[in-house]
Amino acid sequence: MTKANIATVWLDGCSGCHMSFLDMDGRLLDIAGRANLVYSPLVDVKEFPPDVDVTLVEGAVSSVDDLEKIKMVRSRTRILVSLGDCAVTSNVPGMRNPYGPEPLLQRAYIENATINNQLPGPLVPKLLEQSRPVHNYVKVDVFLPGCPPSADQIFWVVDELLSGRIPDTTTMSRFGT
Repeated sequence: MTKANIATVWLDGCSGCHMSFLDMDGRLLDIAGRANLVYSPLVDVKEFPPDVDVTLVEGAVSSVDDLEKIKMVRSRTRILVSLGDCAVTSNVPGMRNPYGPEPLLQRAYIENATINNQLPGPLVPKLLEQSRPVHNYVKVDVFLPGCPPSADQIFWVVDELLSGRIPDTTTMSRFGT
């Protein structure tokens, strides 16, 4: 039996969803027996591979790099999961939307800096005008809200997907829990 290829991606978020993923503890061994983790901030793989069966995406799309990455990830993924409130609604990253990127950058890099107060250079990804949920840019197959979703919820979704079923998450979670 061929193992499924699974990936996790971190866009603009706090990594809480990845911490919940790790909180699956021993159940990670069950997943490892059924799937290869082919890309993640939790492993040292630098390039997102082609032909990924399931990708869990944490975080909102807030920068040009996020947008480029999510489009590439979608093109190489069979089933894309928006993992957590930031990916599903833009949650905390979206709190900047009424102000736009310029006041945010001024506050972070000029007003609050104690040394080297200057706007970031070309190595820092350019912010988009608005921070948006993943589904505003690419097709999402499964939405798993929560801030973060619990390890039990993540395991259930991954288990369902690895068993060939698309989970119905509408009754198992709600935003902010």
